[in-house]
Amino acid sequence: MAPVPPALPELFLYTRDGCHLCDEALAAIEEVFEERRHLARAVPRLHIVDIAADPALERLYRERIPVVTFGAEELELAIGPRRIARLLERVLDGVTAA
Repeated sequence: MAPVPPALPELFLYTRDGCHLCDEALAAIEEVFEERRHLARAVPRLHIVDIAADPALERLYRERIPVVTFGAEELELAIGPRRIARLLERVLDGVTAA
């Protein structure tokens, strides 16, 4: 029986309706995911969370969205594909900055 690989951490995008930066963040995430698929690298499951639906999340993230969390790491104002790609490389691939 083949060993079962460990479950991937899930990537969360905290957003709200009408946030153009959040739209940019989602596009960047999709770009990074597509590149990782092309390279046959692991792609985590994406959860989009509307902070307006939860008062505690609204208080926590209101001024910082879009926020991406992945494993124990968090990126504020995460709109660039390079930052998101580096986050996935650190968490999934064990790549550290030189």
